[in-house]
Amino acid sequence: MDRSPSPFPHFIQRVVIGVGEVAVSNNPDVTLSTYALGSCIGVVAYDPEALVGGILHLMLPDGRIAPEKAALQPAMFANTGLPLLFASLRGMRAELSRIQLFLAGGACVLAGTDNFQIGARNLQATGGILAQMGLPHDRGSIGGTINRAIHLEVGSGEVTLKTPAGNDVFSLAPVRR
Repeated sequence: MDRSPSPFPHFIQRVVIGVGEVAVSNNPDVTLSTYALGSCIGVVAYDPEALVGGILHLMLPDGRIAPEKAALQPAMFANTGLPLLFASLRGMRAELSRIQLFLAGGACVLAGTDNFQIGARNLQATGGILAQMGLPHDRGSIGGTINRAIHLEVGSGEVTLKTPAGNDVFSLAPVRR
């Protein structure tokens, strides 16, 4: 008997996270993506057992410089965005003890001297907060002078890192034997 194709093809949905935004998902057909990670930090967090993932695209290290902005857009800052990311993941049954992380960004992309060193300050703040939480964060692509984009496939835990030099794929899911 002839099998005709399904009238409902399988679609992957892409959710784009902008600067100062966060998104989480437990839908295996979703890919979370963020672009233009220069001095900003993209934090990918994934629970491979619950199949829950999220991306935070933070812009600045500390919301105390603009408390009103931090209250309205907490994902913009490391000190308010990271707690928001992890609370959102826990709300979808992720457990912090299983969270796998991937960081990208924190670059110095300005030509000449960067007196503000936002990328380095973002990395320091993000690393400090993650260390206080006891979350290892040794995977990623940070620093340097290049822009990056990252994509998380929620169903598989695969992270695709895009740079001017090309693409690399990393797995945040444990190796099954």
